[in-house]
Amino acid sequence: MAQAKKKKTTKKKSESPAKSKAKAEIRQMQEKRKADQRVIDVIWGVIFIAIGVFLFAAEQFHAAGNLGNSIGDALKGIFGLVGFIVPWYLVALGIMLIVNKLTHISGKSFALIFVMLLMLCILNSGRFIDSEILAYDLGKFYEDGVSLKGGGFFGMVLGTFLTKLVGKVGLFIFSIVVIIIGILLVANTPVSRGIEKISDKAEERKLLKEKEKEQAAEQTDLFAENGRDINIITPFDDAGLLGKNPEKKEKKSKKNNVLKYMTDNNLFGRDEKEELPKKEEPAVLKETQISYGLESSNTPSGYGLTGEVSYSGYGLDGNVFPKEEPETGTSENSFVRVKDGKKSYGLSDINDAPKKSALDDVSGITVMEEPAKLTKKEASSITLDPSEMSAVQKPKGKYKKPSSDLLNKPKIQNKGNINIDLKMKAAKLEETLKNFHVDARVIQVTQGPAVTRYEIQPNVGVKVNSIVRLADDIALNLEAKSIRIEAPIPGKAAVGIEVENDKINMVTLREIIDSKEFKEAKSKITFAVGKDIAGKAIVADLKGMPHLLIAGSTGSGKSVCINSIITSILYKADPDEVKLVLIDPKVVELGNYNGIPHLLIPVVTEPAKAAAALNWAVAEMTDRYKKFAESQVRDLESYNETMRMNGEEEQVMPQIVIIIDELADLMMAAPSQVEESICRLAQMARAAGMHLIVATQRPSVDIITGVIKANIPSRIAFAVSSQFDSRTILDMAGAEKLVGKGDMLFNPLGMGKPVRVQGTFVSDSEVHDVIQHVKGQVEDVEYAGEVMNTIEKGNLPQAGGKDETSDELLQEAIECVVSAGQASVSMLQRRFRIGYNRAARIVDMMEARGIVGPQDGSRPRQVLLSEDELNEMKNEVETE
Repeated sequence: MAQAKKKKTTKKKSESPAKSKAKAEIRQMQEKRKADQRVIDVIWGVIFIAIGVFLFAAEQFHAAGNLGNSIGDALKGIFGLVGFIVPWYLVALGIMLIVNKLTHISGKSFALIFVMLLMLCILNSGRFIDSEILAYDLGKFYEDGVSLKGGGFFGMVLGTFLTKLVGKVGLFIFSIVVIIIGILLVANTPVSRGIEKISDKAEERKLLKEKEKEQAAEQTDLFAENGRDINIITPFDDAGLLGKNPEKKEKKSKKNNVLKYMTDNNLFGRDEKEELPKKEEPAVLKETQISYGLESSNTPSGYGLTGEVSYSGYGLDGNVFPKEEPETGTSENSFVRVKDGKKSYGLSDINDAPKKSALDDVSGITVMEEPAKLTKKEASSITLDPSEMSAVQKPKGKYKKPSSDLLNKPKIQNKGNINIDLKMKAAKLEETLKNFHVDARVIQVTQGPAVTRYEIQPNVGVKVNSIVRLADDIALNLEAKSIRIEAPIPGKAAVGIEVENDKINMVTLREIIDSKEFKEAKSKITFAVGKDIAGKAIVADLKGMPHLLIAGSTGSGKSVCINSIITSILYKADPDEVKLVLIDPKVVELGNYNGIPHLLIPVVTEPAKAAAALNWAVAEMTDRYKKFAESQVRDLESYNETMRMNGEEEQVMPQIVIIIDELADLMMAAPSQVEESICRLAQMARAAGMHLIVATQRPSVDIITGVIKANIPSRIAFAVSSQFDSRTILDMAGAEKLVGKGDMLFNPLGMGKPVRVQGTFVSDSEVHDVIQHVKGQVEDVEYAGEVMNTIEKGNLPQAGGKDETSDELLQEAIECVVSAGQASVSMLQRRFRIGYNRAARIVDMMEARGIVGPQDGSRPRQVLLSEDELNEMKNEVETE
């Protein structure tokens, strides 16, 4: 049998080439016949159209000559009123042949067409036939047809016969049935196909609507167990963004099949025979706010000074264009969220682009040597007169605030229907917990610009820690880049699992500036924060914070955060309402703000001068409190109101915002003075209308000391490298799990736990445009020369002065180490024949004055002061 079967197969293979060739030839002949027939149909179509147009001109306008007019009268005489239909009938027939709607034209088709015309004539003649007088007058029939007073020759003859036979009712029924059958036969279309085509469109629309309802109900029913529901909150639920893309239909159907499979296979532990409850409307909460994805850009960061203001130690001369990516910033405590017409308090996410180090890729800049340190007494001796700090401004006119048109519009992106993806991930999350014997369910999914939060509600008896310890397993099963677990969510009986989105959506500054919350905020130091996970616009009032600490690793979003804060203040306040003191030890971050009328002094770039500026701030605060006491008021707002009521407008004082972009450099130069000034301002400056914003990329305990943390309660933590850094900033872990690019933990004053936020993004080109607009509001900005001289004096350490902690050998010891080029305790012991304790104290004094560097193990200390600088200092002391 096997051999016979094999022979049969071999025979079949030998015959297949001949058969294939014959079939190919037959196929070619059939195709050729079809092509020839198609040409013939087109020719007939053109002929029919031409005849129809000619007859129409003859009948309607008598514009076809004698022949045409005679043919037109003949048509009316023979067919009556139907004679006017004949031309249009021929034109329609020709069009159908050309577009290949009629598969053939034959004698049978002509016969059917003629029969239908006759039936139309009979229908028309039914109006003129008198059932009592059924005489045949052929001549009169023709004449009445020409004058359109009858049904034409054929119509009257056949109509009279049918009326005698079946009456008028039968005449109408018979004619209509024959016409319908003729149309179907000529078109070569079965009756069933015609009926299907008529109902197809209506049925398709109906099925589409039902499918959408079933899909929404299926999403809801997927998690419905005994009335259970799940809410999906996403910023992409607008009608124009969800489920309206026809290209997504195939993908949606596939996802529906997956969902159906999960449901049919009892994926969630339900009884296979249990029927899921159906709901007419899906439980999907729609959000009107739209978030947009963040696209990478290489926009150059930092703009050079325009030359209007140029002071040594305050800014840069010329243009500096570091190739940095922008960062994004946030703010703290007193922020406002408006939801459903009510005010509530919450946070928003800050969206940030990655940022390089401030001095990366900067060319043409001479790196400063490590700044000299100031002793506590020397720094306190540099006191700046508050009355001298006001800049003399020559305004062009009334200050005009920038327009939001200077900022980039958000890019609308069609995200498609993302609800199904979120549902599937929620199902996988439940399954993962179930596999580890954790009985919990997802009650809500909220997608934000950077992360999606799944709210898990554990059943009674399930420990929260049993969910927290599964963080790595959950990340593995969800294929997530990173997750963060918030256990529990403040104010909810649920655990939040935050999963990073595949793509971070950019929150532009313009979205928040144009928002109702920002426009209606009354405070002049209100600034844009960003959006929370639910996509709500959030703004913050620095007055209620009242000071802010911003910390995070390099490139996490600190500088963009500060730019957002400053830009928001420029949009909100006039120059006489809010003054800014900007301290930028990194030199290139804030220098482009030089020349704006809101600056109280030029941007400070040297740490030694920054200490003098902070010392002035303390003096200004003290002076303001003295004025409050004289006027018997408690804060700046009451004082200004009193001055206005008394007609003393010139005594009204502005609010002052002091922004330090990098605290680490200041703490290295003069730790005791800077720390003391910051603490005094943080403790007392709020009522005086002065507020601190401190940022650092070194969140270590020697930079963010316990005294600073105790006096700055509002904090923002960007992404950091370790849990220890997170604890230094927030006193708790969590910041090490942030994704960067503006992702932050926001812990304002009065909030028990930090909240995850994705903040606003403002590019350097946007900042530049706003600055240029603001600079154009004044002709020139002049700063008091005495103030500049005072700050310049504070830049050099004083070695010749004595204080309570000085030593009589200090001056000689300084000359010794400067001439030797190195310093050590043993060297001083040998040179001056003193004990170890005294020599060590002298070295510490020199370190405090910035003359020698810090201890470097067993090696000698580095000397920071040259002989020329020492001689210059001696000359200045002798001159004084």
